[in-house]
Amino acid sequence: MPAGTLYRGREGMWSWVAHRVTGVLIFFFLFVHVLDTALVRVSPEAYDDVVATYKTPIVNVMEYGLVAAILFHALNGLRVIAVDFWSKGPRYQKQMLWTVVGVWVVLMLGAFYPVLQHTLRTLFGS
Repeated sequence: MPAGTLYRGREGMWSWVAHRVTGVLIFFFLFVHVLDTALVRVSPEAYDDVVATYKTPIVNVMEYGLVAAILFHALNGLRVIAVDFWSKGPRYQKQMLWTVVGVWVVLMLGAFYPVLQHTLRTLFGS
C-alpha cells in the first residue's frame, strides 16, 4: 500500500464500498421497476410478457440478491447514523459493522426459503 493513502482495505473501506454498491443496485432496480410498470400503459401484452419472465428461477435468485442488497444497505445505514450521531460511535464502528454483518447473515438465512420457495419447488418438486 502506498504511504499516505486514506484506506488500507480494512472493515471501514469495505463497508463504504458495499454501501455504495448496494445503493447503486437498489437504484437500478427501482429504475427498471418504474419502466416495467409504465409498460402497462403502452402495451398490456408486453407488460404480461415481462411479468412472465419475472417468474423464472434466475429472476427469483436475483430477487434474493435484491433482498440482500436492501437489507445490508438498511442495516449499514443505521450503523452509519450511529457513527455520525452517537458520541461513542467512531470508537465502536468496527464492532457495530460486525454486528450488522451478523444480523444480516441471520436475516438472510431466514429469508432463504420464503423468497426462493418458488424456485426450489420448480427445480426440486413440491
